[in-house]
Amino acid sequence: MSKVAPLRKNQLSFLSKDRHFGTDGIRGPVTTTMNPLFVTHLGWAAGSILKEEGVSRVLIGKDTRISGYMFESALQAGFISAGMDVTLLGPLPTPGVSYLANSNNQVGLVISASHNLFEDNGIKFFNKNGQKFSEELEKRIEVKLTEEMVPVDSINLGKATRMSDAQDRYIEFCKLPFTDLDLSDLNILLDCANGATYSVAPKVFTELGANIETVAANPDGININQNCGSTNPDFLKDQMSKGNYDMGIAFDGDGDRILIISSEGNILDGDDILFILSQKLPPNSGVVGTLMTNKALELHFKENNIDFHRADVGDKYVLNELVNYEWLLGGEPSGHIICLDSAPTGDAIIAALKFLDSIKEMGFSIENSLKDFKKFPQTLINLKVDSPNRIIMDDKFWEKVTEIETQLGDSGRVLIRPSGTEPLIRLMIESKESSLSENLCNSLAELALKI
Repeated sequence: MSKVAPLRKNQLSFLSKDRHFGTDGIRGPVTTTMNPLFVTHLGWAAGSILKEEGVSRVLIGKDTRISGYMFESALQAGFISAGMDVTLLGPLPTPGVSYLANSNNQVGLVISASHNLFEDNGIKFFNKNGQKFSEELEKRIEVKLTEEMVPVDSINLGKATRMSDAQDRYIEFCKLPFTDLDLSDLNILLDCANGATYSVAPKVFTELGANIETVAANPDGININQNCGSTNPDFLKDQMSKGNYDMGIAFDGDGDRILIISSEGNILDGDDILFILSQKLPPNSGVVGTLMTNKALELHFKENNIDFHRADVGDKYVLNELVNYEWLLGGEPSGHIICLDSAPTGDAIIAALKFLDSIKEMGFSIENSLKDFKKFPQTLINLKVDSPNRIIMDDKFWEKVTEIETQLGDSGRVLIRPSGTEPLIRLMIESKESSLSENLCNSLAELALKI
């Protein structure tokens, strides 16, 4: 069960109105927060700090948003003005940039707002290990952003080049761990969210033998995540009903989140995928989930003597705990899945291939692979509010939370948290009875809206 005091402490130290970095880089509306002048200033600030760290070159990839052209140029100008060389990768999934950063021993950036619609955009940062920037480094960049932008002397300006084979390199990287995976008998429908996986994902699965059809794989700059992708699984489920498919796989806009749909129309989230992948964990390696991980999965791990730890919500926090515990597998219900034995960060294509490799001995039957796992019903409500902190600090709100926790006892959980990327407060209640969790969550949401 959640504890009120730690939650308050966490939220007080969350994003202030003056801070740019959230749980997954920097993100916001293109017309306000993420404007070209700010992005140029950000490139200069990040470049200046990285130069202090001895870094002289940065890789820049992007998803398919129309604003990516603008921000690619703005970031390029900012970094060059700080004396940094730039390598442009073009459209590439976020984990592809992570891989290239790691394999080239260079810092990487991705221009993406992940699962948000095209009106938003953002920047994700990866270090030379292909992992998210540390909070310490983010804070140093934040401080630098408060300074006036002053370019280096002309003789010290950076230069720009382009890596023409970035997608091909990433495709080969994805296939490398799966030389024994034969998908030739599978009919798979891929939902590419009109995003960064639109080109590479079909090639990866086709080259491994699968019979592939795609939907939402024709990006036009504004249709990314629009009623498709991992945040809208009903679209893929509906498309699957029109054909004969063994499964469907949905990615998000930048290719670091995944949901899977079985031939019978069942939607698998990150918890289902973690259950499957945990079947092949090596000895002494546990699993990292988050505060959102279903209680049933935690109980499964306990019953099977698999160590389990909950991190804060956000894939970078999952990764931090994996590194800390020296474990290999972690993820979130939203579909961020991290397999450190195959990739340095969360990678939706890698996760999909690991999933298929894990169920191949069951004849690729999803239903048979999940027959021993039943999740507790969860009700999640995302409330769009002006000030999440005002609600979180309200005494009447927490009196209600405490009342619900007491009612649920050991057979449920309550979780309250603000979004790290949007003006939302997320309310989640979990219990063994779906009607109970739904009613309690609705009553809590009604109270929150009155505050």
